[in-house]
Amino acid sequence: MAQQRKVAGAARGAPVSNPHAAAGRIPAVDALRGLAVVAMIAFHFCFDLAWFRITGSDFYRDPFWLTARTLILSSFLLLAGASLVLAQRTPGGRARFWRHVAQVAACALLVSAGSYLVYPRSYIWFGVLHAIAVSLVLIRPLAGHPRLALAVGLAVIAAGNLVAAPWFDGRAWGWLGFATVKPVTEDYVPLFPWTGVMLVGVALGHALVRNDFRAIAPFARLPRWVAWLGRHSLVVYMVHQPLLFGALWLVAGR
Repeated sequence: MAQQRKVAGAARGAPVSNPHAAAGRIPAVDALRGLAVVAMIAFHFCFDLAWFRITGSDFYRDPFWLTARTLILSSFLLLAGASLVLAQRTPGGRARFWRHVAQVAACALLVSAGSYLVYPRSYIWFGVLHAIAVSLVLIRPLAGHPRLALAVGLAVIAAGNLVAAPWFDGRAWGWLGFATVKPVTEDYVPLFPWTGVMLVGVALGHALVRNDFRAIAPFARLPRWVAWLGRHSLVVYMVHQPLLFGALWLVAGR
């Protein structure tokens, strides 16, 4: 708890000497992100099993898998919004922000290139990493305004679910959202409604800081490897699917 109080102080702008606090690391937040990573890996493993026709799961129409994807994706985006608040309050936050955006954007391009090799007809042209990179830049001005971020976030979520027009069908404008039909792609995370979820995460981040992270403190007691996954979530995201896919390809023999 002492460690968490130090980091909470850093999130409010107080000077800190702990290196993890200075880097904006919150053990409980890392653990929550780690749990999201575990869920993501399990989801993708099941997806790969279906892709290799080892199982008959329908990830494109089955409500169970569609709901699972929505929950996992929402957890990542909420934490991304909350983490933006913490990062903005720590020393060197501005430089670290742009470095992080560049890293996510670079990984998004790699995902597009890699998915094109495997799924040339349905490659990922605007998936979760693309959405996070763009959304981080868009929502940054609201990182210090939790009430406004919450209001705008809920409006974006509502618009993304209620508004649709043929103009947004296709890749030219489909990254915004509002499509009348889901485009043929393996991962589609348009700005409407998903940027709204990150804005709600900004409000959540402020609430956690005000609460000194007590609401999520029990998660800090999870095994260390869970928090490790959370601290290295981008790297794990980039390598887990090639590893799973390669292993199943060897096992399935095709």
